[in-house]
Amino acid sequence: MKYSAVDIGASSGKIIEGHLTGKRLETKVVYRFENNLEKRNGHLCWNLEKLFSSILEGLKRVKDSSYISIDTWGVDFVLLDKDGKLVSDSISYRDARTKNIACPISHEELYAATGIQKQEFNTIYQLLALKKEDPKAFEKAEHLLFIPDYFNYLLTGKMRQEYTFASTSNLLDAQKKEWSMDIIRKLGLKESLFMKISMPGENLGPLKEDIKNETGCNASVILAPGHDTACAVIGAPLYSASLFLSSGTWSLIGSVEEKPVINRKTISENLTNEGGALGDIRLLKNIMGTWMLQCLKKECGKSFDEIEEAARKTEARGLIDPGDGRFLAPESMIKEIDDALIEEGNKACRSWQETASVIYHSLAKAYANAANAIQEASGRSFDHIAIVGGGSKDGFLNMLTAFYTRKKVSAGPSEGTALGNLLFSMMTTGELKKEDKNEVLKNSVEMTYIRRMDI
Repeated sequence: MKYSAVDIGASSGKIIEGHLTGKRLETKVVYRFENNLEKRNGHLCWNLEKLFSSILEGLKRVKDSSYISIDTWGVDFVLLDKDGKLVSDSISYRDARTKNIACPISHEELYAATGIQKQEFNTIYQLLALKKEDPKAFEKAEHLLFIPDYFNYLLTGKMRQEYTFASTSNLLDAQKKEWSMDIIRKLGLKESLFMKISMPGENLGPLKEDIKNETGCNASVILAPGHDTACAVIGAPLYSASLFLSSGTWSLIGSVEEKPVINRKTISENLTNEGGALGDIRLLKNIMGTWMLQCLKKECGKSFDEIEEAARKTEARGLIDPGDGRFLAPESMIKEIDDALIEEGNKACRSWQETASVIYHSLAKAYANAANAIQEASGRSFDHIAIVGGGSKDGFLNMLTAFYTRKKVSAGPSEGTALGNLLFSMMTTGELKKEDKNEVLKNSVEMTYIRRMDI
C-alpha cells in the first residue's frame, strides 16, 4: 500500500509518499511549498487558504495513495461558527497579542494539571487574548479546531481534536488525557468548544466527493499525531537510553516517558509534558532553533552553508539564552543578540560571522543544559541524542551538540517528521510492527554518527 504524509512546519510544507518493501521504507517528496506569515488586521496570520490549496495540489500528485495523514506546528488553532465557517483570522503564535495577557490561574496550578511549560504563545493565552480583543467573534464561535484538525475537517467533513496537538494547549489534563474542564471554567472559556479528545490512529474515512473530484485522489484520511514533534519522535532512532532532538525552526529536546513527570525540577526548569503518538509522554524543553539562523540569513544575505562555515571559523563573543522570548519575532535578530550579549556583560558582535558563532554555541549549550535537566527530573541517564529534522544536516551544530552534551549523537533522518508520520500510519494499519520501526529506519535512511569530542 502507498501512504502520503502532509507535513507542514512553521516556514514550509511538504508531501511525501511512501511504501514498505520488506523492511525498507521507500519514499519520495512529491511536492514542497512555502508557509509564510502575512499581516492581516494588524496581526501576523497564517494563510490557511493558500496552505489548503497546496495540500490539494499535492493530493493531485499522490492519486494512488491509500492513506493520507497531516501534521503541523503546535499550539495554533481556528474558531468556527455553527456552519463550520471561520469567525476570525488564524493568528500565529509569533504575533505579539499575547505579550501582556495575564492568566487568572497561577502557573503552579496550571502546571500541576497540564504539565506544560510556560510560554506566552500557548493556546491558553491566545484564547484569552482573542476573548479580550474580539469578544463578538469569540461568542460566535461554536467549534475550536487545531490547524491539522481543521485541514482534516476540510478534507473529510469530520471534526476532531487530536490528543498530541491538544496537549500543547496548556488546557489538557496530563494524567487523564482529557480536557481540564476545571481550568476551562475558571478561565471563562466556552465549554462547548472542547470536544472529546481523539487519539491518533483513527480512520476518518474517505475524502469528500468534491475533494475526490478535484484531485482525483481516493484515499482515506488517518488521524495522524497532529503535532509535528510527536511525529518526529516516531521518526527518530530511539533506544532506552536515548534523548530525541527535533531540530528545525524550533529545537525540542527530550525523552519518552510512560507517564507525565511533574515535580519541582520540571517546573523550575520549565520542562513540558506533551502527549506522544503511542499514548506516552514527551518530557522536553522547547528551545528556539534554526529560526535564529533563518533570521540571520535574511538580514545578512548569506546562505546557510556560508553561515555554518563562518561559525566554524569564528570565535563566539559570548552566549545567550535561545529560550528567551525576545528572540521570538524581533525586528532585527542581529541587534537583539547584541543587546542580549551586552546585558550579560559581553561586547556586541563586530560582524555577522560572530553573530553566527554566538547562535551556534548558544544553541548547543542550551541543548546540554536541557539534557542535564531532563536527566535530573526523570531520574534517568542518557548516553545518546538522536537528532532528526532539517537541522540534522548541519554538521557543525551536530558536532557542537556532541561536545557540549558529552553524549553520542546520531544525525538523521532530515525528514524525520514526515517519515514518522508515514511510519505511524503504517503501524496503525498493521503493515508495520512497532518493534520493527528502528530496523526499518536503519535500512531506509542515511545517518551520521558523532561521538562526544573536544573542539
